[in-house]
Amino acid sequence: MLAYIFKRILLMVPTLLGVLLVTFAVVQFVPGGPVEQMVSQLQGRDSGGERAAASGAGYRGRQGIDAKQIEEIRQLYGFDKPAPQRFWQMLGQFARFDLGQSFYQHKDVWQLVKEKLPVSVSLGLWTFFLSYLVAVPLGIAMAVRAGSRFDFVTTLLILVGYAIPGFVLGVALVVIFGGQLQWFPLRGLTSSQWDTLGWGAKVVDYLWHIALPVTAMVLGSFAVTAMLTKNAFLEEIRKQYVLTARAKGLSERQVLWKHVLRNALIPIVTGFPAAFIGAFFTGSLLIETLFSLDGLGLLSYESVIRRDYPVVLGTLYLFTLIGLVTKLISDLCYVWVDPRVRFD
Repeated sequence: MLAYIFKRILLMVPTLLGVLLVTFAVVQFVPGGPVEQMVSQLQGRDSGGERAAASGAGYRGRQGIDAKQIEEIRQLYGFDKPAPQRFWQMLGQFARFDLGQSFYQHKDVWQLVKEKLPVSVSLGLWTFFLSYLVAVPLGIAMAVRAGSRFDFVTTLLILVGYAIPGFVLGVALVVIFGGQLQWFPLRGLTSSQWDTLGWGAKVVDYLWHIALPVTAMVLGSFAVTAMLTKNAFLEEIRKQYVLTARAKGLSERQVLWKHVLRNALIPIVTGFPAAFIGAFFTGSLLIETLFSLDGLGLLSYESVIRRDYPVVLGTLYLFTLIGLVTKLISDLCYVWVDPRVRFD
């Protein structure tokens, strides 16, 4: 086991380097970088870098700007150094968990992540808990009652809900419950008078604001978890050991909870770490934009649009590292759930 963990950790290093190298190389060829955007602002234009890229005749955004000033701008953003040197410098910073500073917001990337994290955590944790605490028991009930009217109706509703994109559902919720009926607020996680409310009123106000975005986010993951649970239980119920347990006189409850449950939950439990970590660091761009929530999804999108490379590469490094570690934990959960699994 320790040898397997050590090998997986060693494999994380080239994987992480490969992701960063490919992204860094792509960044070098993307037009409209921070230097071009700064020059465009100095010239009073909105998209000088994009015009230069569209002209096909080389970069012309610096026309009318002194060459010394251009060089100062390049030094400001670190583009006066060769690309390999900048890449190795970035790796050295990342090795010390220094994610750099945003070009435009003039804040450390760590600080930006911490500022946006509460919004994404609020959405992610509610989605996670609702998906597991409701969808798993529902999936078990559907499997036990397979072929019944209950199974047919719930499966139909789940599949219909899964077919509706979360953003489309969010728009419908905003229009109906936020616009026409005005039952729920349309933006933010709290009201403007949040600081003046008591604890009870703060809880109610928070739940009132989070209801619509969580409903829009939870539908897809809820359906996947419920159907995965149902199919896993159905597969186990049809196996030979279940017939043997029944033949020995065990009650249906004993067969279900002592034998079937442990084996059927293997694919669900092994996905638990990734879902739990994802609840903290996964932002939904469309939902956050629709409900005016300033989270990690919106931060990532704005960073790519504005060519804020330290934020793009810093968050990519952080989330990729978390993803690799989470994948390792998920694999180790196989051994914890099913001792028959041996990695050697």
